[in-house]
Amino acid sequence: MSRNFYKPGKPRRPGHKRPASARPAHSAPAREVFEVRIEKMVQGGEGMARLPDGRVCFVAGALPGELCKVAVTFTKKDFSRGHVVEVLEGANPDRVEARCPLYGKCGGCSLQHLDSEKQAEYLAQVERENFRRIARIELPESFTVHTGPAWGYRNRARVVVVCDQAGDKPIVRFGFRKQESNSVALFKNCPVLTPALNDFLQGRAREIFAGKFRPGREMEVNLFDNGAGEISYYYEGMPAHEFSENAVSVAEICGKKIEADAGVFFQSNLALLPALVKSVRDAVDEGLASGEASDEWLIDLFSGVGFFAAMLLDKFKRVTTVEREEKCLQHAKVNLSVTSGAESVVENVSAPAEEWLAQNVVDIPATLIVDPPRTGLPKEALDAIAASSVNRLIYVSCHPVTLARDTALLAEKGFKIRRAEAFAFYPQTPHLEMMLVLAR
Repeated sequence: MSRNFYKPGKPRRPGHKRPASARPAHSAPAREVFEVRIEKMVQGGEGMARLPDGRVCFVAGALPGELCKVAVTFTKKDFSRGHVVEVLEGANPDRVEARCPLYGKCGGCSLQHLDSEKQAEYLAQVERENFRRIARIELPESFTVHTGPAWGYRNRARVVVVCDQAGDKPIVRFGFRKQESNSVALFKNCPVLTPALNDFLQGRAREIFAGKFRPGREMEVNLFDNGAGEISYYYEGMPAHEFSENAVSVAEICGKKIEADAGVFFQSNLALLPALVKSVRDAVDEGLASGEASDEWLIDLFSGVGFFAAMLLDKFKRVTTVEREEKCLQHAKVNLSVTSGAESVVENVSAPAEEWLAQNVVDIPATLIVDPPRTGLPKEALDAIAASSVNRLIYVSCHPVTLARDTALLAEKGFKIRRAEAFAFYPQTPHLEMMLVLAR
C-alpha cells in the first residue's frame, strides 16, 4: 500500500510528471537506432538488452525474447534507455495491442503491451530476481500476487484541467502529463479510471472548473471516487468552505468507514483493498497465536489516516499511530474514534516514525506494522526496531527495491521472511505493492 493509504510518496499516477531528478541526465544522439535481443523484464517494466558495445539498455515497450529495433533516447557511461520502434522477430506470445490511444504518450499505463492476465506473473519474476540480487534472499515458494480488475479500477487520479475560450464560452478539457514532459495529453475517457470518475469528468466537472481560472491556464486537480460513486476533488488554493464541502469523503472498506480527502494520497484501487486487509489481519493472527507478538500493543508507523489501525483495532488493548502529515493525522483521529472499542486505548502521534522509535522504548513484543514511502525505512528506524523487543514485523511497501534493501538489513539483525505477498494495485503499470512478514 505504500506510505499507507493517504499520503505522498506513492508510485506515479497516470499522467503525473516525473520529478526532474528522475529524468535522463544526458540525451543520446538523435536517431541512434540499434537491433537488440531482449533478455528479460526488469524493475519498471522495461526490457533489458545489451547494445553492441556491451552496455545495458533498458527498453520501454519490449518483452523478453523479442528482437527489436530500438531508438536510444538517452545514455550514460554504463547504460542507456530507449523505446521499441519495431519488433523485428520473435514477438512474445504475451504481447497485445494497447487499448488506450494515449499509450506511449501519457505518463501512465506503460505496460499495456503485455496481456493483462500475464502482468502479475511477469512482475512476480521481477521481484524474485530483485530479492536475489539485492538481498541475497529467495522469496518463499508460496509468494503470491493478488489481482483484481484490469480496467476501470482506478478510483483516484490527478488530472490536468485545461481551459480555453470559444467566444464568450469557456471550453474545459482534461488530460494527463505526457511522458518525460510537462505538456498535456488530452483525453475524453480513460480506460483505467472508474466509470464514476469518467462520468464526472465528462459531465459535472466541466461546470465546476469552468470558472476556477482564466482561459489559457492549466490547473492540476486530485479526484477520488469513494466506491459509492461519490466524487471528491481538491486543487491547490482551494478555499476552506469548498474543501469541507467537496474534498472530504468517506469510503466503506471491509465494513469500516474510513474518512479521507482528495488532497493527500488514499489508495487508488478499492476493489483489491480487501485482499490486503485480509492478508494483514491473517498475519496479525498468526503472530498472536505463535506468541511472537503480543495483543498488548499495536504500533502503526507511517500510519496515514490510520487505515491499518482501524482495521486491526479489535485485536489490541493499546494502539499507537505515528504520522508526521498533519492532514492525515486529523483523519486518523476521526477514523479511530469512530471504530474504537471500549477496551482499546488509542493515541495518535504527530512525529516522524524514526524519531518516535528512537525516543520511545518498546520493551514488550508489540505487534509492529510499517508502511513507509518509496524511500523505505530510514536507518534510524531500522536500528530502533533491531534494538527493541519487537520480534515480528509486518512491512507493507510500494517499492520492492527498497523493500529488498531493508529486508537484507533486517536479516543482519536476525529477521527472516515468514510470509510474502504482493498486490497488483495498478494494472497496466509496472508497479507492484508487497507485504512481508519478518520475524526473529
